[in-house]
Amino acid sequence: MVKRTGPQNLNLRTLIRDLSKLGREKKVKLWIRVAKDLSKSTRIRRAVNLYKIDKFTKEGETALVPGKVLSVGELNKQINVAAYQFSEAAKSKLGNRAITLQSLIKNNPEGKKVRIIG
Repeated sequence: MVKRTGPQNLNLRTLIRDLSKLGREKKVKLWIRVAKDLSKSTRIRRAVNLYKIDKFTKEGETALVPGKVLSVGELNKQINVAAYQFSEAAKSKLGNRAITLQSLIKNNPEGKKVRIIG
């Protein structure tokens, strides 16, 4: 039987631990769910294109991708996009609207107006 090891990246492990801790302290299920999604293997982790983010979000929300944001399509709404990883092309298209999960946790610990995409 194969032993389940989880992510080996120390930054990712720290992020998962911080998300779980914040979810338990603030009683916000969103952060616990994101930590669980990030704990999965890289092959299962989500990859979402910009056109899907534009399609499934509303104006003024923050789209959270527990995986990687890819650059296919355009983002026409004024929203922020938080993700674990961004492709270089997606980061250049988003500009300052691309934020890391760590900064999202710091700025919005209650998880208000955040939608998980993917």
